[in-house]
Amino acid sequence: MRLGVTFFATDLTPPVPEVAREAEDRGFASLFLPEHTHIPVSRRTPPPTGASELPEEYRRTLDPFVALAGAAAVTERIRLGTGICLVAQRDPIVTAKAVATLDRASQGRFVFGVGFGWNEDELAQHGVAMRDRRAVVRECLLAMRALWRDEVATFRGEHVRLEPSWSWPKPLQPGGPPVLVGGAAGPTLFRHVAEYADGWMPIGGAGVRRALGDLRRACEEAGRDPATVTVVPFASRPERGRLEHYASMGIAEVVLGLPHTGRSGLLRALDRAATLIGTV
Repeated sequence: MRLGVTFFATDLTPPVPEVAREAEDRGFASLFLPEHTHIPVSRRTPPPTGASELPEEYRRTLDPFVALAGAAAVTERIRLGTGICLVAQRDPIVTAKAVATLDRASQGRFVFGVGFGWNEDELAQHGVAMRDRRAVVRECLLAMRALWRDEVATFRGEHVRLEPSWSWPKPLQPGGPPVLVGGAAGPTLFRHVAEYADGWMPIGGAGVRRALGDLRRACEEAGRDPATVTVVPFASRPERGRLEHYASMGIAEVVLGLPHTGRSGLLRALDRAATLIGTV
């Protein structure tokens, strides 16, 4: 089983290039960074952590594309990804360009983890209604795939319109990097995965076994071979028993969550998580 790591990269953590080098040296397969453009002070949506207050790191996150570009420059093997990119809050043409550029800068090591967003206030300040966010993400991804794939790309949807356009560079990975959709299991999410993604990233990894049948059926209903869809539990606790549970389902990669802390604390957490590499 391959193991990756994710952490909230902020102005209070070690520089991302340093963490990427340390993770690669320890044998981790991937490094993922989350995204929040900003955090409105108002709070219509409860924190996803279940806590009464949103942890400070949510308001301090670095831009993942800029940070991962730095990581790409100082590493050779580790795959670098967004976990997750809030696509509904971004211009799809600009984001497609950033993804393609980062995929080339990393020599084809980029993984595009995407999500719909949980913060109603944050979405609203980007002009997106909470009820529309899934439809917006879908159209953004379909438009981006056209930009990555086609010499002259077009897309016409309710939320995204792209007149015939040229856009280079194309990603180094043909057709674009792997797209993994993060979120809780459900019929709508699985329809999205089956239509335009390469895999599902269950956040926290709870309930995966129960959901696999529903994901398989969604793929079959879309006329897609379920074997072409990967499942990558994300921000999972670094516990061997949990990894063995995932391995029993045939899951080949798990991304472990690391704490938001300073250099010494983060390196200790990396060292502890690295003891699990090769044990399952």
